[in-house]
Amino acid sequence: MDLLSDGSYDSGQRGQRQSRLASGFFITFEGGEGAGKSTQIERLARRMRAKKYEVLVTREPGGSPGAEAVRHVLLSGAAEPFGPKMEAILFAAARSDHVEQVIRPAVERGSIVLCDRFIDSSRVYQGVTGGIDADFMKALEAVAINGMMPDMTLIFDIDPVEGLKRATARRGAGDVADRFEKETLAIHRRRREAFLAIAKAEPERCVVIDASADPDTVENVVTAAVFAALEARMPAQKKQTAPA
Repeated sequence: MDLLSDGSYDSGQRGQRQSRLASGFFITFEGGEGAGKSTQIERLARRMRAKKYEVLVTREPGGSPGAEAVRHVLLSGAAEPFGPKMEAILFAAARSDHVEQVIRPAVERGSIVLCDRFIDSSRVYQGVTGGIDADFMKALEAVAINGMMPDMTLIFDIDPVEGLKRATARRGAGDVADRFEKETLAIHRRRREAFLAIAKAEPERCVVIDASADPDTVENVVTAAVFAALEARMPAQKKQTAPA
């Protein structure tokens, strides 16, 4: 994905004629390492653009110039020695810039925003497996998003063993794992449980996707879930009474 002038990431096709919703729709993609989120975001974006929706694809950490400046610090592990609380604060600072500079303006103009990771990753990675106090995380989250909650969250669920194999294959066996991929299998399993717990606690927002299936099957499930959610937001069409 390329970094656009507004700081967001997008895969192209922005020049085609697109339609906007009366109000935007904010969808986040969550899950463990190697779950296939990025692949499915691109596939969903293509399908939505084919139906003439205006779509913005973005990611975290990053997505805006200010947040991208923090991305390398976080993923390289440079902030790791300072502890999970420092990492959580950096994620929150990046998220605040991302929300105000990219996500909120796009939603307000009626776009569909597809974001690779958002608040649930912080809840899981820094909160649950980082051991940070829940009240601290809630306060940090509230400041960072300033009311910009996702309308829908897709949680991609996969066995961490398989997910890590995919992540290794994706980056190449010779490349170094990032700050979060390199952690123990036990931690990855706790993260999986934490994501599923969020989905159970917030079923009105979250949809669990079986990410172990082949990409085409996953794409069809994702597409069906998202378009059903969009249709549910549309005003009901007035029934036309046929003439007698």
